[in-house]
Amino acid sequence: MIASQSPMVATSVRVVSPLAVMLAAFLFFAGHNQPGGGFAAGLVLGSVVALRMLAGLSSPADAISLLAVGAALCAAEAIAPMLFGDVLLDQWIVDVKLPVLGKVKFGSALVFDFGVMLIVVGLVISILEGLGAVGGQVADGPSAGAAELASTKQAESEPA
Repeated sequence: MIASQSPMVATSVRVVSPLAVMLAAFLFFAGHNQPGGGFAAGLVLGSVVALRMLAGLSSPADAISLLAVGAALCAAEAIAPMLFGDVLLDQWIVDVKLPVLGKVKFGSALVFDFGVMLIVVGLVISILEGLGAVGGQVADGPSAGAAELASTKQAESEPA
């Protein structure tokens, strides 16, 4: 495949990846008051993972782990206010004074958004793995599972 063999593709993906990660960080933090948030940041990070995977630069983390951690964060953030007598999915806002930035507000919804972002990235990785993009290679022709099944059936049908 040309993506894993072309130095231009690999160089382009290396240049674009940090910029896309910065865009994802902006979308993540700006998402509470402006368009963006965990879902949009997850889609941008998922596209970075997909590009790096198809260019053969890196293999992604375990998708199941990302999905599990993201779901656990979302569930914990949803249920935590109920432990203190508040309603489900209630938000707490904390004001912090930082040396260079001054007064900064953090909402507990940020944890929920982070969980959503992990879920979206995990789903993108799962879809890519399901389509056959494993280790920077995209299966050409039939998927590896179908080819293996066909060779197994052929071996079983031949007399010993």
